[in-house]
Amino acid sequence: MNDTFLKTIALAAVAAGTTFGMAACGSGIAGTYTNPTGLVTLDLRSGGKASLAMMGESEDCTYEVADKKLSLTCKGEKSAWGIHDDGSLTGPGFAGTLQKSKK
Repeated sequence: MNDTFLKTIALAAVAAGTTFGMAACGSGIAGTYTNPTGLVTLDLRSGGKASLAMMGESEDCTYEVADKKLSLTCKGEKSAWGIHDDGSLTGPGFAGTLQKSKK
C-alpha cells in the first residue's frame, strides 16, 4: 500500500469519528427545559424536532445545534439560543435562562 492510500483511510476514519461524536453531542441536548417562572418550556426531541410553549401557547418547531449555539425555528421565525457548560440554555427576550428537567 502506498502512503496516499493510508492517509486517505486515516482521514476517512477521523471524519467518521467526528461525525459520530457530533451526532452523540447533539442528542445530548434533547430534553425539556423551563425558565424559573415556568412561563417558557422548550422541549427538544431527537431528529431536530422541538416544541416551544410560552404562557400556555404551544407551537411545533425545529432546531439545529452548532458549536455552543442552538438555532430554533418556529413558524418560519429563527431565534438564537446559547448553550452553556452547565447544560442550561439562554433564550431571547423574556425567556431568560432555561434549565433542563432532571427526568
